[in-house]
Amino acid sequence: MFLTLSQIQKGLKEKEFSVVELTRAVFAQINKHEKEIHAYLKVDEEKALLQAQEIDKEIEKGREITPLLGAPVAIKDNILVEGWLCTASSKILENYQAPYDATVIKKIKKAGAVIIGKTNLDEFAMGSSTETSAFGPTKNPYDLERVPGGSSGGSAAAVAAGECIYALGSDTGGSIRQPACFCGVVGLKPTYGRVSRYGLMAMASSLDQIGPLTKSVEDAEIVFRIIQGQDKMDSTTLPDESKVVLNPQKRNQIKIGLPKECFAQGLDGSVERVISQAISQLEEIGYKFEEVSLPSLKYALPCYYIIMASEVSANLARYDGIRYGFSLSGETLLETYLKTRAQGFGAEVKRRIMLGTYALSAGYYDAYYLKAQKVRSLIREDFDRAFQKVDLILTPTSPTPAFRIGEKINDPVKMYLSDIYTVPINLAGLPGINIPCGLTDGLPAGLQLIGPYLGEDLLFEVGKRYEAHRGVFKPPYNNE
Repeated sequence: MFLTLSQIQKGLKEKEFSVVELTRAVFAQINKHEKEIHAYLKVDEEKALLQAQEIDKEIEKGREITPLLGAPVAIKDNILVEGWLCTASSKILENYQAPYDATVIKKIKKAGAVIIGKTNLDEFAMGSSTETSAFGPTKNPYDLERVPGGSSGGSAAAVAAGECIYALGSDTGGSIRQPACFCGVVGLKPTYGRVSRYGLMAMASSLDQIGPLTKSVEDAEIVFRIIQGQDKMDSTTLPDESKVVLNPQKRNQIKIGLPKECFAQGLDGSVERVISQAISQLEEIGYKFEEVSLPSLKYALPCYYIIMASEVSANLARYDGIRYGFSLSGETLLETYLKTRAQGFGAEVKRRIMLGTYALSAGYYDAYYLKAQKVRSLIREDFDRAFQKVDLILTPTSPTPAFRIGEKINDPVKMYLSDIYTVPINLAGLPGINIPCGLTDGLPAGLQLIGPYLGEDLLFEVGKRYEAHRGVFKPPYNNE
């Protein structure tokens, strides 16, 4: 079932189907494929159909049919939806029920979205394969023996399998773009501050952003327009009018930079061939390309894993078994903390907490955390210099196609290298989007477009024209 948001809007206006019929069709896909894919941790067909019935009644009474009205959506299970369990795929929050809606949830509810369920993820969004989930891995709809990417693997797989129309995920170092790449869907990481983080379980607060996973660039733009904006509940959000305005006269003069550091050793040859074809297609449209250099990029991954882990160690201190969530009693307060966290957290979460605590400890703060922040500034400066020459930057989203389940889970460094092209964008606070650009041995490959600060409109402009030229990419389950 392949329907985009604009197709749904048209279908509802022309009475080709109702919201209830659309919702039932999505649940038919879930019932058919979910046992083998495991994209969701929780679905609620009864609640979703009640929402759909209410929207149908409102349409009959004359409610305007706007782009998100009646569209079934999946929500990553680290974003709070009032009354739903919100586990972050961790045993420590296995029975935690969200007491309020995240700001993005309030916005899509107001727009008439039908919430289908909560999707699987790497525990507390820490991972690149959705294998660290305490509730079992999600599988890639293209090949059930391969990972869907992570940490928003459940959201990406649900979109690719037609088990929702679009999904929301979070991106701290590539957690929307990399699974979108592996599952052949579009994934947008907005500029830091464009979308409120209120109601998102914090992993690394200076890096986290909520964004959409969709079937097309146009759909990503539609969802982004609704969820973006300033929020008094998140002091890091930017004013609504903050954006780079695209001069209409410059539409056909956009220059795209190719960082030489991203097309060197480590890039899979088959992925490089698909990216090269995409570059040729963009040249056919009329875009010009220029080689640029981002010399500090080689430091991005170690820099990211120090800053991210340091913020993780602080943010996850609240899960102590006292206020909420899983708890194991000990003879002393300290023993209660230790037993709860030892059994409640998985191995990857513990690894990052320990790494972050070490980096922030007395005697090591200057050597690790402070130095990483200085390197972060150098990475931002590299991007600033590049954007003085070009309007956008293009890289692969991932150096390889989706790898096999179990292939990298016991080798953290190999797993971390999956995010080598995505983490610099979070460190710099820039917007980035994955756009599917072809198949390699039957598995999707994706190109990543990186925009200047507040440059989402440039991403949408080029992305939509690219899709119009080569056609919207249709994952296999969506062709049924």
